[in-house]
Amino acid sequence: MAKTISKDAPLAEITLRKYEKPSNTDKRDLIKKLCLSIGLLQPGDSRDVIVDVFHAIVDSNEPLDSKQVEEIVIKLRKEKKLPARGVASSNIRRQLKRLKDMFLIENVQNKYRISENESLDKIFKEKIERYYLNSIVERVREYFNAIK
Repeated sequence: MAKTISKDAPLAEITLRKYEKPSNTDKRDLIKKLCLSIGLLQPGDSRDVIVDVFHAIVDSNEPLDSKQVEEIVIKLRKEKKLPARGVASSNIRRQLKRLKDMFLIENVQNKYRISENESLDKIFKEKIERYYLNSIVERVREYFNAIK
């Protein structure tokens, strides 16, 4: 007899954290705080290659394939004297997928760029805040209303 298993896997999830106002002028530090703020990176996590992956795409004026992203990430990490941990091509592709799942980047003809070449602020407002976050809040509200 088959057991019915409750599906507890979330359909969507987002982590939001509030940090001090941005004041640092180092772009990598700003991108790291952004990644921490939206849950792409955990506080104290030394595996921060996603910061460099996002940094590579933010700084690029043209779409990049995953190999180009990998090369830029290695260069960025060497410049900052960071360990080359997490720079395997399979991990770079995984980080690209995570950024894509958050609507921050898109894949056009096997090349990655900032979604629709928009500003990050506009992407946050239109895709994350208005669509993604709103749908999660609505579902949470449904659970609150269902418990009477």
